[in-house]
Amino acid sequence: MSDLKRLGLHDLHVELGGKLVPFAGYEMPVQYPMGVMKEHLHTRAEAGLFDVSHMGQVILKPKADMAALIAGLEALMPVDVASLPEGRQRYGLFTDDQGGILDDLMFANRGDHLFLVVNAGCKEADIAHMQAHLSEVAEVIPVTDRALLALQGPKAEAVLEALVPGVAAMKFMDIAVLPSPVHGEIWVSRSGYTGEDGFEISVAEAHAEAFARALLASGGVAPIGLGARDSLRLEAGLCLYGHDIDTSTSPVEAGLTWAIQKVRRAGGAREGGFPGAERILRELAEGPSRKRTGLRPEGRAPMREGVTLWDAAEGGTQVGLVTSGGFGPSVEAPVAMGYVTAGYDGPLFGEVRGKRHAVARAPMPFQPTTYKR
Repeated sequence: MSDLKRLGLHDLHVELGGKLVPFAGYEMPVQYPMGVMKEHLHTRAEAGLFDVSHMGQVILKPKADMAALIAGLEALMPVDVASLPEGRQRYGLFTDDQGGILDDLMFANRGDHLFLVVNAGCKEADIAHMQAHLSEVAEVIPVTDRALLALQGPKAEAVLEALVPGVAAMKFMDIAVLPSPVHGEIWVSRSGYTGEDGFEISVAEAHAEAFARALLASGGVAPIGLGARDSLRLEAGLCLYGHDIDTSTSPVEAGLTWAIQKVRRAGGAREGGFPGAERILRELAEGPSRKRTGLRPEGRAPMREGVTLWDAAEGGTQVGLVTSGGFGPSVEAPVAMGYVTAGYDGPLFGEVRGKRHAVARAPMPFQPTTYKR
């Protein structure tokens, strides 16, 4: 652990009884004394507070005008950047020349600049990627003096509104910069990684501990670790970079075609022009060779990442692979996702410790989402 970075709220996590583990180069709390199962259910029923300060926060400031910056960023993604209104956020994907996914991210239009949140394990590469491709049109400014917190669950709105007036009026994927009477300027988006209504909140490090303590002192808010964050996002059918998506998977294989707007597709006004466009547009037209699929293992035993999927209980052919899996506390059953050969719609069996068990396909999300539209 000595080589790992520490979060600005490290001492608070220790005080709260957080069990620290290595994750993406940081010491991160995987759980608190409540335990993963109760933390998961608490977030679904009330509100959970997650420290996600390991994520990368980046400002893209135009050198000349916003139009050039927007066009530059759009050239790196199969996503419509140009139509994003001020005050809104959108899901994005950096792709490589082979059509693989370099990272998935959130980007927001804040009027005179763009604000991005990228994955912790990819942030250095993402920043270098943007500096290499956007240096003529933008300053790429890593934000290093702000914590990033996520407040998720049905009580999140009321709790945050009491500290940051104005957030209750926000809808899903709205973003705002709001003054807090006590905790300085707050950057907030109505979004998250749990399937629940909630917010991601960037706060100056000087105010972060007091702000986190104020949230935790509110009724119904508990600290939540990486363990429950993973089970919550899995029930919500959300991909984890480095597991469900990476440079070996295309957005079409991953079932992320909803993030590729018509304007960037064949026949659209700004068709292609992004890395890997040839493969991605071909797969949109003809279909990919495999598809990310929701899975419900029969019985109570979870099927975790790396479990192979077969077309027969014995012998047969491997037709897929589990990329994420575990027990879903809210659905009270094992859930998983993985890749299955396109066009194969026969029975599936997952091989666990040398034995094969039946697996059913299932739509995702496994748990209904509660976003405020």
